[in-house]
Amino acid sequence: MSNILVFGASGQLGQCLAHVAKERNTPDLIFPPEDQANILDLAKLRALFEQHRPAYVINCAAYTAVDKAEDEVEIARKVNRDGVENLARLCGEFGSVLIQISTDFVFAGTGNQPLVETDEAAPISVYGLTKLEGEQVIAPLTDKYFILRTSWLYSEYANNFVKTMLKLGRERDELRVIWDQVGTPCYAIDLAGCILTIIETQNPQYGIYHYSNEGVTSWYDFATAIFELSGTTVKTTPIRTAEYPTKATRPAYSVMDKSKVKQALGVAIPHWRVSLQTCLGRLG
Repeated sequence: MSNILVFGASGQLGQCLAHVAKERNTPDLIFPPEDQANILDLAKLRALFEQHRPAYVINCAAYTAVDKAEDEVEIARKVNRDGVENLARLCGEFGSVLIQISTDFVFAGTGNQPLVETDEAAPISVYGLTKLEGEQVIAPLTDKYFILRTSWLYSEYANNFVKTMLKLGRERDELRVIWDQVGTPCYAIDLAGCILTIIETQNPQYGIYHYSNEGVTSWYDFATAIFELSGTTVKTTPIRTAEYPTKATRPAYSVMDKSKVKQALGVAIPHWRVSLQTCLGRLG
């Protein structure tokens, strides 16, 4: 296997990739220092590509502050669109396969059927729009790419919903959690495993894929499961989205159909509660 360049190495998914690569003894992952790996600096990126001649490039770098993006449109677009364009351009020049991480936020979330890759993307937030724009700049520049849309990402690394709920559960007697937004959590360790499987099998079935854990839940039910499985005693009260206003609008329904990725890779995807139990066990 040839070199694999990872951008966004210090983020949640980047750390999970390092963890899974160590478990699998995948030696070819390169996590360049952040001062060399700014996806907005085309000259430095070119130097990295010339140095390492990567067979694969995994882009975990993104602007993910969903509410702040409503006010910081320019910087969100630079990172989520222009940075991806830089990587796609270089992947096209050097013959590298680009693995781009995207999101369920590219959908409006107004339906009630699991979303397939060909469903219309109609984002309702700046974050979702800029991530979709990032998807759209890839194909004109390279035909060797995987776009993996995921949702509700969590792990034992970085900041995420699971760790926030555990912290608040220790600090408070009662929590109010939204119940009318429905989707599927994704354990970032599982997603990292999917990415490495794509690389290890040298899968040539390029295109857009959906990946999260199996099953369906609401944020309220997700929080309740976190407390139940971790033995945390706290009262949880379900509330509607309207009772917890945020600057950015979230999709109400973002359950994604994983049939395509399962058929292409032959992978078994764990149920979200199984992976949640694994994560909580690692968190102690």
